[in-house]
Amino acid sequence: MNITSQGSVMGCSFEAESLPDFDEFDSYSVVDGYHQESSRRPSEYKMAPTTTIETVTITRPLKVIAFICGLIVIALMLMALASTDWLMSAGWRQGLFVHCIADDAPTPLPFNIADPPDCYQARPAAYIRVAAALCVLTLVTDLIATLLTGLGLRSNDHRTKYKYYRVAVYIMILSLVSILVALVVYPVCFASELNQGNRTVWEFGWAYGVGWGAAIFLFGGVVLLLCDKESEEIYYKERKIVHRDVEGSGGRA
Repeated sequence: MNITSQGSVMGCSFEAESLPDFDEFDSYSVVDGYHQESSRRPSEYKMAPTTTIETVTITRPLKVIAFICGLIVIALMLMALASTDWLMSAGWRQGLFVHCIADDAPTPLPFNIADPPDCYQARPAAYIRVAAALCVLTLVTDLIATLLTGLGLRSNDHRTKYKYYRVAVYIMILSLVSILVALVVYPVCFASELNQGNRTVWEFGWAYGVGWGAAIFLFGGVVLLLCDKESEEIYYKERKIVHRDVEGSGGRA
């Protein structure tokens, strides 16, 4: 025997069998719907992408070569200053600070010197002192110019780079002028005292040639720093940064 329960609410009738079975503790559909809705929401840890501008500096090799030329000049000038082989003759060697007399040196000695064989402080001739002072000035100024060029290569600010390069060029030009004057003054003034040399054959040693080598490298460094004005090319690159979810942050269970 089938029993059908009927009821009415505010004039509307319904049958109990037409309603789905629902328990007051059955909340599966509600929880499931909440999770589906939460999955479609943006994460609270996800941020909007940001755009940054990066500065890219490309260094051409000419400035690097100028820096290497400065280093070579430093080595050459140290060799030239330390050597006694600027001016040579039979049994006689003369440098910027020292002159040496060989054991088998024929007499009379150059410039009427009566010292025994050994090395002595250079003669107090004006041209020797001037040449020595100019060579020391060349070494110091080239050292400063090379240091400034290196700082320019290392700097990331293009304005600072150009300031370093500009000052380095001026100082390197001063260094070049100093060594050229020394290399010209030394032989010209020596020629005026040949009649006191007591020798018929004189020759300039390798140290004098090293001085000319330093002048050549200085000239090359100056040309490279002057002609390569646009050696530092600045590019601006746009990069977009996307922030991803951080796992475990915020204490999510």
